[in-house]
Amino acid sequence: MSGIVLWDFDGTLAERPGMWRGCLLEVLREEEPGIEADADAFIPALRSRFPWHAPDEPHLDLCEPDLWWGRIMPLLTEAYEAAGVKPERAAELAKLARARYVDPGVGWRLFEDAIPALRRLAEAGWWHTVLSNHVPELELIVSGLGLGPYIDAVFCSAVTGYEKPHPEAFATALRLRRNGEPVWMVGDNQEADVDGGRRAGLRAILVRRNGVGLDEAAEEILAG
Repeated sequence: MSGIVLWDFDGTLAERPGMWRGCLLEVLREEEPGIEADADAFIPALRSRFPWHAPDEPHLDLCEPDLWWGRIMPLLTEAYEAAGVKPERAAELAKLARARYVDPGVGWRLFEDAIPALRRLAEAGWWHTVLSNHVPELELIVSGLGLGPYIDAVFCSAVTGYEKPHPEAFATALRLRRNGEPVWMVGDNQEADVDGGRRAGLRAILVRRNGVGLDEAAEEILAG
């Protein structure tokens, strides 16, 4: 038996340690070494303000990269201001942080079990799709990390306008289903990936946070 696996990306297949705060702090330390701040200084400006913090609300008005980033850049600028950077300079640092965050060669790393699990399932006839709440450039990040040969499609919330666990996020990916084949969702977030996937009628596996790795996830999928 074979089918489709929907993979979350960040925290499941790959990670960027520190995520947004880590990226912002890297740029701050390089560009403004005289400002003493830690990653926690950015929290008030970033907390609960990204589109995925309101997954019940579609954002079909932000499905172009410039529109999406137009919503996000003020948050990054505010974060730098909260860390003590002057407003004009904060806007410049926000642009640098954006460029760094979408660069697969800086900060991002694959988990060691990602490619072996993808390869094992692909050899058994399974299709792989990334379904993630992420930036518009996710497909470039996926490719830049060497996952291109294993991933058949990428569905990103910044492009589709729907954040997991919104039902339409899963429905968009499920349109790949051709003959009623089984579909699994694999991710590290209980609510967005597992609960959302199950409500969409999928079988789902929680990884990372409960000690389950992708090799074990692959084994469960193959066992059916």
